[in-house]
Amino acid sequence: MKAINLLKELIAIPSFSKEEHKTANAIGNFLNRESIEFTRIGNNIIAFNLHFDDQNPSILLNSHHDTVKPNDGYTNNPFEAIEQNGKLYGLGSNDAGGPLVSLLASFLHFYAKEIPYNLIFIASAEEEISGKNGISSVLEHIPKCELAIVGEPTQMKLAVAEKGLLVIDAIAKGKAGHAARNEGENAIYKAMEDILKIKNFKFKKSSNYLGENKVSATVITAGQQHNVVPESCHFTVDVRVTDAYSLEEAFEELKSQLDATLTARSFRLQSSFIADGHKMMEVAKSLGLPKYGSPTLSDQALIPFDSVKIGPGDSARSHTADEFIELKEIEDGIETYIQILEKYMNHQKIEK
Repeated sequence: MKAINLLKELIAIPSFSKEEHKTANAIGNFLNRESIEFTRIGNNIIAFNLHFDDQNPSILLNSHHDTVKPNDGYTNNPFEAIEQNGKLYGLGSNDAGGPLVSLLASFLHFYAKEIPYNLIFIASAEEEISGKNGISSVLEHIPKCELAIVGEPTQMKLAVAEKGLLVIDAIAKGKAGHAARNEGENAIYKAMEDILKIKNFKFKKSSNYLGENKVSATVITAGQQHNVVPESCHFTVDVRVTDAYSLEEAFEELKSQLDATLTARSFRLQSSFIADGHKMMEVAKSLGLPKYGSPTLSDQALIPFDSVKIGPGDSARSHTADEFIELKEIEDGIETYIQILEKYMNHQKIEK
């Protein structure tokens, strides 16, 4: 009930990315009531288990408390926590309030126990925009972790790989001329040639869990006057990169096939995966957790050590009108998180 009540409190507080200070206050107040010390960095909350020991390996428990803005399809008040027919409605209930409070409840379960691992709980900000004041701004304040469990709505299926994101700005260059005469080189036509290549482009490598990289042209801009042949055409390329590639490798392979000048906006949001021989994979097998590769981005992309993504709720409900999570999903999520941690902390890795 503590987890459910906290989630209801969080739903009632608008917490759009970069505006999460009030939900950070609420999470901090909750930890104060539980007599748990924490550190706040911006709108990120960090807590360590009571018997934290530098000599022990560490596990990170992470989820986010920012949300997207509600869409126009809502019939409920998005900031009212409505409990009805075993469901809890409200913005952020599913993405990612349910996973957040479930991970926090699991952290509380182990908080004062003598355990062979350190547990670090981080409620992060700016996840929905992969902002620089989110998880990446606090990682330097925690030790390197053996494993991160990232709470997102996955129906408690284990995402063992996640696609990264590469956004590319492209410029096709032509030569200006009068549209009434056969002058100039039309940059739109040059861009179209590259865009057709993108439409049919196949990367050379694929991933066991995530399949092929996905590349799409998503924005195009050219010209200022109807009677002037445009000298440049700008377009944007969205590339979802599997664990078979680093972002840099994907960029170079695509660049080699296109004539436009390409500039990557960043190489921050790398793909992630966990190796088949990792202890977490053995734990997942022992618990019968289904494994899959996730096409959607999370804070995993910014976490520089081995990680998995798992949580109560359903990704298909994220960012939809009248978002909800089932109360039973939260109850089962807490139980499964605790089982994962117990198994992981006490599991002797099988040597191959």
